Amino acid sequence: MTKHPGLDLVERARALAPLIAREADAIERTRRLTPDVTQALIENGLYRSLLPKSFGGTEAPLEVFMQMQEEVAKADASTAWCLGQCSVCAMTAAYLDPDAANEIFNTAPGILAWGAINHEVQAVPGGYKASARWDFASGSRQASWLGAHVRVVEADGTPRRKADGSPEIRTILFPVTSATMYDVWDVIGLRGTGTDSYSVENLFIPEKFAALRDEAEARRENGPLYKLSTNMVFSMGFAATSVGVARATLDAAIDLARGKTPQAQKAMRENNAVQGVVGRMEAQWRATRAYLYSTAAEVWRDLVRDGTLTEAHRIALRIAATWSIHQSAAVVDAAYHMAGATAVFNANRFERRFRDMHAIAQQIQGRDSHYEDVGKVILSGHLEGTPTAR
Repeated sequence: MTKHPGLDLVERARALAPLIAREADAIERTRRLTPDVTQALIENGLYRSLLPKSFGGTEAPLEVFMQMQEEVAKADASTAWCLGQCSVCAMTAAYLDPDAANEIFNTAPGILAWGAINHEVQAVPGGYKASARWDFASGSRQASWLGAHVRVVEADGTPRRKADGSPEIRTILFPVTSATMYDVWDVIGLRGTGTDSYSVENLFIPEKFAALRDEAEARRENGPLYKLSTNMVFSMGFAATSVGVARATLDAAIDLARGKTPQAQKAMRENNAVQGVVGRMEAQWRATRAYLYSTAAEVWRDLVRDGTLTEAHRIALRIAATWSIHQSAAVVDAAYHMAGATAVFNANRFERRFRDMHAIAQQIQGRDSHYEDVGKVILSGHLEGTPTAR
Protein backbone atom coordinates (compact mmCIF):
# COMPACT_ATOMS: atom_id res chain seq x y z
CA MET A 1 0.00 0.00 0.00
CA THR A 2 1.55 3.29 -1.07
CA LYS A 3 -1.28 5.67 -0.28
CA HIS A 4 -0.37 8.67 1.86
CA PRO A 5 -3.64 9.92 3.45
CA GLY A 6 -3.78 13.42 4.85
CA LEU A 7 -1.10 14.80 2.56
CA ASP A 8 -1.66 17.28 -0.24
CA LEU A 9 -0.65 16.56 -3.84
CA VAL A 10 2.84 18.04 -3.54
CA GLU A 11 3.58 16.21 -0.30
CA ARG A 12 2.29 12.97 -1.79
CA ALA A 13 4.51 13.42 -4.84
CA ARG A 14 7.48 14.05 -2.57
CA ALA A 15 6.65 10.98 -0.49
CA LEU A 16 6.46 8.82 -3.64
CA ALA A 17 9.83 10.03 -4.96
CA PRO A 18 11.91 7.22 -3.38
CA LEU A 19 9.67 4.57 -4.95
CA ILE A 20 9.79 6.27 -8.34
CA ALA A 21 13.58 6.64 -8.15
CA ARG A 22 13.96 2.92 -7.30
CA GLU A 23 11.81 1.99 -10.29
CA ALA A 24 13.51 4.39 -12.72
CA ASP A 25 15.88 1.78 -14.16
CA ALA A 26 12.99 -0.59 -14.89
CA ILE A 27 10.96 2.26 -16.37
CA GLU A 28 13.83 3.10 -18.69
CA ARG A 29 14.46 -0.53 -19.62
CA THR A 30 10.86 -1.55 -20.27
CA ARG A 31 9.86 1.82 -21.79
CA ARG A 32 6.78 2.10 -19.59
CA LEU A 33 5.89 3.03 -16.04
CA THR A 34 6.07 0.02 -13.77
CA PRO A 35 2.87 -1.35 -12.19
CA ASP A 36 4.06 -0.27 -8.73
CA VAL A 37 4.60 3.33 -9.83
CA THR A 38 1.34 3.50 -11.77
CA GLN A 39 -0.63 2.10 -8.86
CA ALA A 40 1.00 4.51 -6.41
CA LEU A 41 0.12 7.48 -8.61
CA ILE A 42 -3.48 6.25 -8.85
CA GLU A 43 -3.86 5.51 -5.14
CA ASN A 44 -2.56 8.94 -4.19
CA GLY A 45 -4.84 10.76 -6.63
CA LEU A 46 -2.06 12.33 -8.66
CA TYR A 47 -3.69 11.51 -11.99
CA ARG A 48 -6.81 13.34 -10.76
CA SER A 49 -5.04 16.58 -9.88
CA LEU A 50 -6.79 18.55 -12.66
CA LEU A 51 -10.04 16.61 -12.79
CA PRO A 52 -13.04 18.73 -11.73
CA LYS A 53 -14.17 18.35 -8.13
CA SER A 54 -17.63 17.51 -9.42
CA PHE A 55 -16.19 14.20 -10.68
CA GLY A 56 -14.12 13.50 -7.57
CA GLY A 57 -10.96 15.24 -8.71
CA THR A 58 -8.74 17.73 -6.89
CA GLU A 59 -9.14 20.62 -9.38
CA ALA A 60 -5.78 21.87 -8.13
CA PRO A 61 -4.51 25.42 -8.64
CA LEU A 62 -1.97 25.74 -11.44
CA GLU A 63 0.99 26.19 -9.08
CA VAL A 64 0.11 23.07 -7.09
CA PHE A 65 -0.01 20.99 -10.27
CA MET A 66 3.35 22.43 -11.32
CA GLN A 67 4.96 21.68 -7.95
CA MET A 68 3.63 18.11 -8.11
CA GLN A 69 5.24 17.73 -11.53
CA GLU A 70 8.51 19.19 -10.33
CA GLU A 71 8.77 16.78 -7.38
CA VAL A 72 8.05 13.72 -9.52
CA ALA A 73 10.51 14.87 -12.19
CA LYS A 74 13.32 14.98 -9.65
CA ALA A 75 12.87 11.24 -9.26
CA ASP A 76 12.19 10.33 -12.91
CA ALA A 77 11.42 12.49 -15.94
CA SER A 78 9.43 9.83 -17.80
CA THR A 79 7.09 9.33 -14.86
CA ALA A 80 6.54 13.07 -14.58
CA TRP A 81 5.92 13.38 -18.31
CA CYS A 82 3.26 10.65 -18.34
CA LEU A 83 1.65 12.04 -15.20
CA GLY A 84 1.55 15.56 -16.63
CA GLN A 85 0.16 14.42 -19.95
CA CYS A 86 -2.65 12.32 -18.49
CA SER A 87 -3.46 14.85 -15.76
CA VAL A 88 -4.07 17.59 -18.32
CA CYS A 89 -6.11 15.22 -20.47
CA ALA A 90 -8.47 14.89 -17.50
CA MET A 91 -9.36 18.58 -17.88
CA THR A 92 -11.51 17.43 -20.81
CA ALA A 93 -14.12 16.38 -18.23
CA ALA A 94 -14.99 20.07 -17.93
CA TYR A 95 -16.35 19.96 -21.50
CA LEU A 96 -17.98 16.53 -21.53
CA ASP A 97 -21.46 15.21 -20.98
CA PRO A 98 -21.42 14.27 -17.25
CA ASP A 99 -22.33 10.65 -17.91
CA ALA A 100 -19.46 10.34 -20.38
CA ALA A 101 -17.02 11.99 -17.98
CA ASN A 102 -18.05 9.64 -15.16
CA GLU A 103 -17.64 6.60 -17.38
CA ILE A 104 -14.15 7.66 -18.43
CA PHE A 105 -12.69 9.01 -15.20
CA ASN A 106 -14.59 7.11 -12.50
CA THR A 107 -14.11 3.62 -13.87
CA ALA A 108 -10.71 2.33 -12.76
CA PRO A 109 -8.03 3.21 -13.66
CA GLY A 110 -9.69 6.32 -15.10
CA ILE A 111 -6.68 7.46 -17.14
CA LEU A 112 -6.99 9.24 -20.50
CA ALA A 113 -4.15 9.78 -22.98
CA TRP A 114 -3.94 11.19 -26.49
CA GLY A 115 -1.61 12.19 -29.30
CA ALA A 116 -1.12 15.06 -31.71
CA ILE A 117 -3.95 16.70 -33.63
CA ASN A 118 -4.46 15.09 -37.02
CA HIS A 119 -7.04 13.74 -39.49
CA GLU A 120 -10.81 14.07 -39.81
CA VAL A 121 -13.96 12.38 -38.59
CA GLN A 122 -17.21 12.23 -40.50
CA ALA A 123 -20.45 13.29 -38.88
CA VAL A 124 -23.03 10.49 -38.90
CA PRO A 125 -26.38 10.15 -37.12
CA GLY A 126 -25.78 10.18 -33.37
CA GLY A 127 -22.07 10.86 -33.54
CA TYR A 128 -18.98 10.47 -35.71
CA LYS A 129 -17.13 7.80 -37.70
CA ALA A 130 -13.33 7.64 -37.39
CA SER A 131 -10.64 5.81 -39.35
CA ALA A 132 -7.14 7.15 -38.71
CA ARG A 133 -3.80 6.75 -36.96
CA TRP A 134 -2.29 9.17 -34.45
CA ASP A 135 1.17 9.53 -32.90
CA PHE A 136 2.80 10.77 -29.68
CA ALA A 137 0.38 9.33 -27.11
CA SER A 138 2.45 9.71 -23.95
CA GLY A 139 1.02 7.70 -21.06
CA SER A 140 -1.02 5.45 -23.37
CA ARG A 141 0.45 2.31 -21.82
CA GLN A 142 -1.29 3.14 -18.54
CA ALA A 143 -4.47 4.57 -20.07
CA SER A 144 -7.94 3.05 -20.14
CA TRP A 145 -9.20 5.62 -22.68
CA LEU A 146 -7.62 7.33 -25.66
CA GLY A 147 -8.45 10.59 -27.39
CA ALA A 148 -7.81 12.17 -30.75
CA HIS A 149 -8.15 15.78 -31.93
CA VAL A 150 -9.78 15.83 -35.33
CA ARG A 151 -11.45 18.11 -37.84
CA VAL A 152 -15.12 17.41 -38.48
CA VAL A 153 -16.56 16.92 -41.95
CA GLU A 154 -20.24 16.64 -42.67
CA ALA A 155 -21.86 13.62 -44.27
CA ASP A 156 -21.46 15.23 -47.70
CA GLY A 157 -17.72 15.77 -47.13
CA THR A 158 -17.78 19.52 -46.51
CA PRO A 159 -15.74 20.78 -43.55
CA ARG A 160 -17.74 21.87 -40.51
CA ARG A 161 -16.78 25.38 -39.48
CA LYS A 162 -17.24 27.51 -36.41
CA ALA A 163 -18.92 30.90 -36.41
CA ASP A 164 -15.59 32.62 -37.14
CA GLY A 165 -14.99 30.43 -40.19
CA SER A 166 -12.25 28.28 -38.67
CA PRO A 167 -12.50 24.47 -38.79
CA GLU A 168 -14.37 22.79 -35.95
CA ILE A 169 -12.01 20.60 -33.93
CA ARG A 170 -13.44 17.85 -31.76
CA THR A 171 -11.66 15.69 -29.22
CA ILE A 172 -13.07 12.23 -29.72
CA LEU A 173 -12.71 9.73 -26.87
CA PHE A 174 -12.84 5.95 -26.99
CA PRO A 175 -11.72 2.95 -24.88
CA VAL A 176 -8.15 1.84 -25.45
CA THR A 177 -9.57 -1.59 -26.32
CA SER A 178 -11.14 -0.04 -29.43
CA ALA A 179 -7.74 0.94 -30.84
CA THR A 180 -4.76 -0.85 -32.32
CA MET A 181 -1.53 0.15 -30.55
CA TYR A 182 1.87 0.40 -32.22
CA ASP A 183 5.09 0.08 -30.21
CA VAL A 184 7.17 2.78 -31.93
CA TRP A 185 8.84 4.59 -29.02
CA ASP A 186 12.54 3.79 -29.65
CA VAL A 187 14.14 7.11 -28.69
CA ILE A 188 17.12 8.65 -26.89
CA GLY A 189 15.26 10.33 -24.03
CA LEU A 190 12.00 10.03 -22.10
CA ARG A 191 12.18 6.37 -23.03
CA GLY A 192 9.88 5.35 -20.19
CA THR A 193 6.94 7.37 -21.47
CA GLY A 194 5.96 4.75 -24.04
CA THR A 195 4.74 7.50 -26.35
CA ASP A 196 3.24 5.13 -28.87
CA SER A 197 0.99 5.41 -31.91
CA TYR A 198 -2.57 4.12 -32.21
CA SER A 199 -5.28 3.73 -34.82
CA VAL A 200 -8.97 2.97 -35.23
CA GLU A 201 -10.91 1.69 -38.21
CA ASN A 202 -14.55 2.64 -38.88
CA LEU A 203 -15.06 3.36 -35.20
CA PHE A 204 -18.34 4.97 -34.19
CA ILE A 205 -17.97 7.72 -31.57
CA PRO A 206 -21.24 8.68 -29.84
CA GLU A 207 -21.87 12.41 -29.69
CA LYS A 208 -21.39 12.54 -25.92
CA PHE A 209 -17.81 11.30 -26.31
CA ALA A 210 -16.83 14.10 -28.73
CA ALA A 211 -15.84 17.22 -26.79
CA LEU A 212 -15.43 20.79 -27.96
CA ARG A 213 -12.37 21.01 -25.75
CA ASP A 214 -11.10 24.50 -24.86
CA GLU A 215 -14.19 26.09 -26.40
CA ALA A 216 -15.71 28.54 -23.90
CA GLU A 217 -19.29 27.93 -25.03
CA ALA A 218 -18.94 24.20 -24.32
CA ARG A 219 -17.35 24.54 -20.87
CA ARG A 220 -19.47 23.11 -18.03
CA GLU A 221 -17.14 24.02 -15.14
CA ASN A 222 -16.66 27.57 -13.82
CA GLY A 223 -13.50 27.20 -11.73
CA PRO A 224 -10.45 29.32 -12.65
CA LEU A 225 -8.52 26.23 -13.76
CA TYR A 226 -10.86 25.71 -16.71
CA LYS A 227 -10.46 29.26 -17.94
CA LEU A 228 -6.99 28.09 -19.00
CA SER A 229 -6.66 26.04 -22.17
CA THR A 230 -5.23 22.55 -21.92
CA ASN A 231 -2.27 23.69 -24.03
CA MET A 232 -1.45 26.42 -21.50
CA VAL A 233 -1.50 23.91 -18.66
CA PHE A 234 0.55 21.43 -20.68
CA SER A 235 3.19 24.11 -21.22
CA MET A 236 3.47 25.08 -17.55
CA GLY A 237 3.42 21.47 -16.37
CA PHE A 238 6.19 20.43 -18.72
CA ALA A 239 8.19 23.53 -17.85
CA ALA A 240 7.92 22.57 -14.18
CA THR A 241 9.00 19.06 -15.14
CA SER A 242 12.08 20.58 -16.77
CA VAL A 243 12.86 22.58 -13.63
CA GLY A 244 12.66 19.36 -11.62
CA VAL A 245 15.03 17.52 -13.95
CA ALA A 246 17.46 20.44 -13.79
CA ARG A 247 17.33 20.50 -9.97
CA ALA A 248 18.05 16.77 -9.73
CA THR A 249 20.95 17.06 -12.18
CA LEU A 250 22.41 20.04 -10.38
CA ASP A 251 22.11 18.30 -7.01
CA ALA A 252 23.89 15.26 -8.43
CA ALA A 253 26.70 17.48 -9.73
CA ILE A 254 27.05 19.19 -6.36
CA ASP A 255 27.21 15.84 -4.56
CA LEU A 256 29.84 14.66 -7.02
CA ALA A 257 31.93 17.81 -6.61
CA ARG A 258 31.91 17.46 -2.85
CA GLY A 259 33.57 14.06 -2.99
CA LYS A 260 35.50 13.77 -6.25
CA THR A 261 39.20 14.41 -6.70
CA PRO A 262 40.18 14.16 -10.38
CA GLN A 263 43.49 12.50 -11.19
CA ALA A 264 46.47 14.84 -10.66
CA GLN A 265 44.15 17.66 -9.57
CA LYS A 266 42.90 19.05 -6.29
CA ALA A 267 39.47 18.14 -4.95
CA MET A 268 36.62 19.51 -7.07
CA ARG A 269 35.08 21.28 -4.07
CA GLU A 270 38.31 23.29 -3.73
CA ASN A 271 38.59 24.13 -7.42
CA ASN A 272 37.80 27.79 -8.11
CA ALA A 273 36.44 27.02 -11.57
CA VAL A 274 34.08 24.38 -10.21
CA GLN A 275 32.94 26.70 -7.44
CA GLY A 276 32.14 29.37 -10.01
CA VAL A 277 30.18 26.98 -12.20
CA VAL A 278 28.15 25.72 -9.25
CA GLY A 279 27.37 29.27 -8.16
CA ARG A 280 26.24 30.33 -11.62
CA MET A 281 24.16 27.19 -12.13
CA GLU A 282 22.46 27.68 -8.79
CA ALA A 283 21.62 31.27 -9.66
CA GLN A 284 20.37 30.29 -13.11
CA TRP A 285 18.14 27.54 -11.71
CA ARG A 286 16.68 29.75 -8.97
CA ALA A 287 16.00 32.58 -11.39
CA THR A 288 14.31 30.21 -13.85
CA ARG A 289 12.09 28.67 -11.21
CA ALA A 290 11.18 32.04 -9.70
CA TYR A 291 10.20 33.45 -13.08
CA LEU A 292 8.12 30.41 -14.00
CA TYR A 293 6.20 30.27 -10.74
CA SER A 294 5.72 34.02 -10.40
CA THR A 295 4.13 34.05 -13.85
CA ALA A 296 1.81 31.22 -12.90
CA ALA A 297 0.89 32.98 -9.65
CA GLU A 298 0.13 36.28 -11.37
CA VAL A 299 -2.11 34.72 -14.01
CA TRP A 300 -3.89 32.59 -11.41
CA ARG A 301 -4.47 35.59 -9.17
CA ASP A 302 -6.13 37.44 -12.04
CA LEU A 303 -8.30 34.44 -12.91
CA VAL A 304 -9.48 34.04 -9.33
CA ARG A 305 -10.22 37.76 -9.08
CA ASP A 306 -12.23 38.34 -12.24
CA GLY A 307 -12.28 35.08 -14.20
CA THR A 308 -10.98 36.68 -17.38
CA LEU A 309 -8.14 35.21 -19.43
CA THR A 310 -6.48 37.78 -21.67
CA GLU A 311 -4.03 37.71 -24.54
CA ALA A 312 -1.47 39.13 -22.12
CA HIS A 313 -1.96 36.11 -19.88
CA ARG A 314 -1.51 33.76 -22.82
CA ILE A 315 1.70 35.46 -23.86
CA ALA A 316 3.03 35.51 -20.30
CA LEU A 317 2.49 31.77 -19.87
CA ARG A 318 3.91 30.91 -23.27
CA ILE A 319 7.17 32.80 -22.93
CA ALA A 320 7.71 31.70 -19.31
CA ALA A 321 7.22 28.04 -20.19
CA THR A 322 9.46 28.06 -23.25
CA TRP A 323 12.20 30.06 -21.57
CA SER A 324 12.15 27.83 -18.49
CA ILE A 325 12.55 24.70 -20.59
CA HIS A 326 15.53 26.19 -22.39
CA GLN A 327 17.15 27.49 -19.22
CA SER A 328 16.66 24.14 -17.51
CA ALA A 329 18.42 22.47 -20.43
CA ALA A 330 21.32 24.91 -20.02
CA VAL A 331 21.65 23.99 -16.33
CA VAL A 332 21.62 20.29 -17.18
CA ASP A 333 24.28 20.82 -19.85
CA ALA A 334 26.55 22.71 -17.46
CA ALA A 335 26.15 20.08 -14.74
CA TYR A 336 26.80 17.26 -17.21
CA HIS A 337 29.94 18.95 -18.51
CA MET A 338 31.23 19.68 -15.00
CA ALA A 339 30.85 16.02 -14.02
CA GLY A 340 33.42 15.01 -16.62
CA ALA A 341 33.84 11.34 -17.52
CA THR A 342 31.71 10.35 -14.53
CA ALA A 343 28.64 11.60 -16.36
CA VAL A 344 28.82 8.99 -19.14
CA PHE A 345 28.20 5.99 -16.86
CA ASN A 346 24.63 4.74 -16.60
CA ALA A 347 24.95 4.12 -12.88
CA ASN A 348 25.34 7.85 -12.18
CA ARG A 349 22.17 8.91 -14.03
CA PHE A 350 23.73 12.08 -15.39
CA GLU A 351 23.43 10.72 -18.91
CA ARG A 352 19.78 9.71 -18.47
CA ARG A 353 18.80 13.15 -17.22
CA PHE A 354 20.83 14.72 -20.03
CA ARG A 355 18.94 12.62 -22.60
CA ASP A 356 15.57 13.21 -20.93
CA MET A 357 16.10 16.96 -20.73
CA HIS A 358 16.99 17.24 -24.38
CA ALA A 359 14.01 15.09 -25.37
CA ILE A 360 11.79 17.52 -23.44
CA ALA A 361 13.40 20.50 -25.20
CA GLN A 362 12.62 18.92 -28.59
CA GLN A 363 8.91 18.75 -27.83
CA ILE A 364 6.36 21.28 -29.06
CA GLN A 365 6.45 23.28 -25.81
CA GLY A 366 10.15 24.04 -26.34
CA ARG A 367 9.95 25.35 -29.91
CA ASP A 368 12.02 28.46 -30.66
CA SER A 369 9.15 29.73 -32.80
CA HIS A 370 7.25 30.55 -29.60
CA TYR A 371 9.58 33.52 -29.11
CA GLU A 372 8.58 34.80 -32.54
CA ASP A 373 4.90 34.51 -31.66
CA VAL A 374 5.46 36.41 -28.41
CA GLY A 375 7.61 39.05 -30.07
CA LYS A 376 5.01 39.64 -32.77
CA VAL A 377 2.32 40.35 -30.19
CA ILE A 378 4.58 42.58 -28.08
CA LEU A 379 5.65 44.60 -31.11
CA SER A 380 2.03 45.04 -32.15
CA GLY A 381 1.59 47.29 -29.11
CA HIS A 382 -1.59 45.51 -28.04
CA LEU A 383 -0.18 44.55 -24.63
CA GLU A 384 0.48 48.08 -23.40
CA GLY A 385 -0.68 48.58 -19.81
CA THR A 386 -1.07 44.85 -19.11
CA PRO A 387 0.79 42.89 -16.44
CA THR A 388 3.32 41.60 -18.98
CA ALA A 389 4.23 45.15 -20.02
CA ARG A 390 4.81 46.58 -16.56
